[in-house]
Amino acid sequence: MHFEIAMRTDTPFPGTGRLDALISKSSRAVTISHFRPDGDAAGSLMACTRYLRGRGLDVTPVLPCPLADYLKFIAPPGSGLIDYETSPVEVDAAIAGADLIVCLDFNRLSRTEYLENQILSAAGAKVLIDHHVEPDTDRFDVVYSSTEVSSACELLYRVLMGMPEIGGDVSNLSLEVAENLYTGMMTDTNNFANSVSPSTFVMAASLLERGVDKNALQFKVLNNHTEPRMRLMGHLLKDKMTLLPRFGAAYMVLTAEEKEMYSFRPGDAEGFVNLPLTIAGVNISAFFTECREEGYVRVSLRSRPGTDVNALARGWYNGGGHINAAGGRIAMPAEEIPAYLLKSLEEFFEK
Repeated sequence: MHFEIAMRTDTPFPGTGRLDALISKSSRAVTISHFRPDGDAAGSLMACTRYLRGRGLDVTPVLPCPLADYLKFIAPPGSGLIDYETSPVEVDAAIAGADLIVCLDFNRLSRTEYLENQILSAAGAKVLIDHHVEPDTDRFDVVYSSTEVSSACELLYRVLMGMPEIGGDVSNLSLEVAENLYTGMMTDTNNFANSVSPSTFVMAASLLERGVDKNALQFKVLNNHTEPRMRLMGHLLKDKMTLLPRFGAAYMVLTAEEKEMYSFRPGDAEGFVNLPLTIAGVNISAFFTECREEGYVRVSLRSRPGTDVNALARGWYNGGGHINAAGGRIAMPAEEIPAYLLKSLEEFFEK
């Protein structure tokens, strides 16, 4: 049975009866988020995991690849998190043996990379909780979908607040769940700089009342990087940032050689794409990361209000996302990216 709930910002406690029934009759669950997980993916994954464990389920959180170092505090040793690149046999067994599979922070199963076929062939009921456009609704039994919220964590927060035993009372959420939700919401809004609405601040205030230490979480996420990352950021801004005044755009390309030179680790470039938007007149920022072993260049796009980089990502970079934050990938040598970007911007603005 398919059951979809389109969330609205003026609906504080969504209908959760179908999901509650699935949880009540389940004993073994898997929670899954997307490839190269960011803070919202990790936060929603572990918040949902810990909530379901509180309901008495045996839950295995799963990722296609490992968490970046700066996010590992969300799922420390003993949390039960496993990833496919490190433990493929265990991941396959967990998905196959689950009677409930909850997918978070992605709209299409292809964003789980290696796990798409395993999820599709699994017998367990499938639930999607996501805030991206055009979700694969026909592949899930229950869907919570809205682009009107800041993050998957904000959507999950509202779903959990609507569960019968929570009853809209944030004190009924465990502190760990509250911390995970706050972390995901904070990171996906770039510390409340993007995609926020009144409901986002209501959520933040509610979680602070629950006991979340926002200063501690901000320090862990924003002020806990390595020296090579800081030097890489300086190099990119000084030597690699290129402005395109004709389009009100700026871009940077991070090559495989530079990644090696600066001891690059997953997550080290998080937030770099936002930096050019602090320049007056820059309305679009593009950040390209060469992934030579995988055979593609990863694309991150950000924009100021009024410019739809989701359309740019969908039309030219095999991706998508939100109006002001999107991404994709393209199979192309890094040295050809500048010329292709110019071409894509010309065609984008012509349309």
